[in-house]
Amino acid sequence: MAKVLMKGNEAIALAAIKGGVDAFYGYPITPQNEVPEYLSKHLLANGKVFLQAESEVSAINMVYGAAGAGKRVMTSSSSPGIALKQEGISYITAAELPCLIVSVMRGGPGLGSIQPSQGDYYQATRGGGNGDYHLIVFAPESIQETIDTIKESFDIADYYRNPVMVLVDGLIGQMMESVDFDRPKKERFVPEKDWATNGTKNHPGRRNIANSLYLDPAELEQHNIKLHQKYEVIKKNETKFELIDFDNPEYVIVAYGTMARICRSAIEMLKNEGIEVGMIRPITLFPYPEKAFEQIPENVKGILTCELSMGQMLDDVLIANNGKHKVGFFGRAGGMLPDPEEIVGAIKNFNERVVK
Repeated sequence: MAKVLMKGNEAIALAAIKGGVDAFYGYPITPQNEVPEYLSKHLLANGKVFLQAESEVSAINMVYGAAGAGKRVMTSSSSPGIALKQEGISYITAAELPCLIVSVMRGGPGLGSIQPSQGDYYQATRGGGNGDYHLIVFAPESIQETIDTIKESFDIADYYRNPVMVLVDGLIGQMMESVDFDRPKKERFVPEKDWATNGTKNHPGRRNIANSLYLDPAELEQHNIKLHQKYEVIKKNETKFELIDFDNPEYVIVAYGTMARICRSAIEMLKNEGIEVGMIRPITLFPYPEKAFEQIPENVKGILTCELSMGQMLDDVLIANNGKHKVGFFGRAGGMLPDPEEIVGAIKNFNERVVK
């Protein structure tokens, strides 16, 4: 397949098909509706399962069932829809079931708007469901990177028996770019799903059970410890980030997704004015790339966190920086996108942006 011009949401859907998805369960909400629309046509035509559920709550519990049976399953939604799925996501994570969740962020809180935002950082990385759990969260900045990430995400979810969330915003979902679906994905070992609840066919004499209920607190504590140990392995193996223009920066920007694209333009404009600025672009939001901050030169004047929110990733930047450099913040919210000139101005007036 040669390069094609494709809309982000449709590319997400096709990438899932290329990644081997068996079933999709979801409920429509803008700005991600083209994902289920595309899959409704192409999954059924290829003998796979597509079902538009009666609600987001129903959809995520259908994902739970299909994942428990050992199938490659996904759902997609946008901010308020992902909020409705949180209880089911917690159950799926507790039962150690793999699945793919695509979240196309829109402005909030509440119903907000259908414009692009990054106001769901907390929702993705801190979790709106109950208990001590984590999703593996990727935040690509382009449609091509989104495709490559989704194709690999099913393998990652299967390997760790953990849900993977691909977090993009409405701009990536709605824009069009030239993409290549034939780029090879990283080969990963995918273990046999001998835990799947598929009757006794593959394991005579016993039936597997997918469960998140532990009435014995000592047993539940051991389960939490087991999950925590898995998250530590994920931190070690799956942390991803990109360092941009890190040769001799005066300042460092931290940004992900669409905001990182805008910051790239701002960095070029600043360079033309003789101001060297580097960027840390987190590709995984959990695990967060704290080690990237160890590579910031000692003489950097400050770190500017740039987000399409009121400052949610800022918490992780402050933790990763650990008081070493001044940290400033620039953000737009509610679906407003900044011009690169605004970020240029924020760097030039950095001291006015310092939060700590």
